[in-house]
Amino acid sequence: MKSTESAENEGLLIRRIKNGTVIDHIDRGEALNVVKILGITGTTQEALSIATNVQSGNMERKDIVKLTNRELSKEEVDRIALISPRATINIIRNYKVFEKKGVEIPTMIEGLVRCPNPGCISNTHEPIPSKFRVLKKGLHCAYCDWVITKDITSHII
Repeated sequence: MKSTESAENEGLLIRRIKNGTVIDHIDRGEALNVVKILGITGTTQEALSIATNVQSGNMERKDIVKLTNRELSKEEVDRIALISPRATINIIRNYKVFEKKGVEIPTMIEGLVRCPNPGCISNTHEPIPSKFRVLKKGLHCAYCDWVITKDITSHII
């Protein structure tokens, strides 16, 4: 006879977590970028599970990231929204979903993305954080008018 826990996990690609965060509905192929954004290098304390290219009812395919014993900050969620605007954040406590929310794409982001323009004032030795307006076509630097349209992940600080 199977234990209750093993019966509940049957058919799951990744085992349930007791406490932590599940980032679901990540755009296909972006899970490793989400891990990079969160600064997880393998030397941190939380256990990490990643599922990529998973079949989904709402999306054709999706990625999923599970982190044990960690809840994300608003800044981390804003970073995820930049590369996966349909992602959902599930806070798990004692194996149950305590809170579920979608990410919200901010209209303005400050200090999260490095401007690729080396002449931008945010890249000089001045103590000025980068500032970008979030547009449908990309990120627009508030200082130098540079627009990032591709590979946003590589510019996230």
